[in-house]
Amino acid sequence: MLQCIFLLSNSGEVILEKQLTGHRVDRSICSWFWDQSISQAHSFGQLPVIASPTHYLFQVFREGITFLACTQVEMPPLMAIEFLCRVADVLNDYLGGLNEDLIKDNFVIVYELLDEMIDNGFPLTTEPNILQEMIAPPNIVSKVLSVVTGTSSNVSDTLPGASASGVPWRTADPKYAQNEVYIDLAEEMDATINRDGALMKCEVYGQVKVNSHISGLPDMTLSFTNPSILDQVRFHPCVRFRQWESHQILSFVPPDGQFKLMSYRVRKLKSTPLYVKPQLTSNGGTCRLNVMVGSRNNHGKTIDLVTVQFQLPSCILSADLTSNHGTVNILADKTCNWNIGRIPKDKAPSMSGTLVLETGLERLHTFPTFRVGFKMMGVALSGLKIDKLDLKTVPYRFFKGFRAVSRAGEFEVRS
Repeated sequence: MLQCIFLLSNSGEVILEKQLTGHRVDRSICSWFWDQSISQAHSFGQLPVIASPTHYLFQVFREGITFLACTQVEMPPLMAIEFLCRVADVLNDYLGGLNEDLIKDNFVIVYELLDEMIDNGFPLTTEPNILQEMIAPPNIVSKVLSVVTGTSSNVSDTLPGASASGVPWRTADPKYAQNEVYIDLAEEMDATINRDGALMKCEVYGQVKVNSHISGLPDMTLSFTNPSILDQVRFHPCVRFRQWESHQILSFVPPDGQFKLMSYRVRKLKSTPLYVKPQLTSNGGTCRLNVMVGSRNNHGKTIDLVTVQFQLPSCILSADLTSNHGTVNILADKTCNWNIGRIPKDKAPSMSGTLVLETGLERLHTFPTFRVGFKMMGVALSGLKIDKLDLKTVPYRFFKGFRAVSRAGEFEVRS
């Protein structure tokens, strides 16, 4: 049972406080947490469960905001962590992002959501589709009406349709003129390449996202051609886990609208869709930099939105960098952004130039790490392929569409 939830900014300021039970948790617990976080630096931020002198604390960090929950009783830690992740996801969907300003501007909706998501310290309604029937998402019209009328509540006067349904995540008997289901494979590739060009780490984190508009109560099955490559799978509550365990098939009654059906990882991939080759040579107080980027052409798809970013070492006094494709910008904090865009087929983009070292330094001893970004449409870099999607229990035909998109996650090249 959770007793309180705090939302903290990067500076330790309490953005939001929500007491969940009759026993009030003192805000001084936030000061203790922040003092420990500063004293233990990076290691403390990686601990999801923390024991304070008076409470057990659970933390989830998202987009510069710490979601902190407190309890004094025994409870499954994964339940608290999963609930905080659900809160962060719901706020991100409702507010169109997640930062300190958005939460302060919409604190009324945030409180209303927490009132519906948890009851007396226990999770209650966490399905985004159902919450949207109960609490209207913020928009310009609702804000204007709240100012004019003086009312600030967005809570609906009627119960959500799911309250009359046997399936808690689906509204009762929705009806559509056109029945359709769209499935997206959205993947992010994390890769680390050492200074010798060897691939040290390459894995993909993926999500299966579904947008379902089907009348009645559909029963669906989704199968993959190669499900054995999946690792660390997590499912929406609508998935029947026994079917997955026995036959590696996703059997489910979908929520109405958009939702995340499952997430997964695919580890130990052998290659990346593009290469980044940095070369640095320094002598006599200057350093010559050359970076070449190119496609491996192993997927037959166009690579878009390619960027290369790195931090110039503090010993660099000035930099003169140019590229044969795209634009190069050096910011005041010595961050260099090379915006390539789409990789052309007739040439490999390259960036080169001279870095001037500070006085008295002959050679460069600190080498930058290059962070790479890209996007590819129509391909899942993990190699995961959808076999088929079947619809049961309803007599009519429906339209189904599949799409894959891959992008860079933590993609680093060391020099």
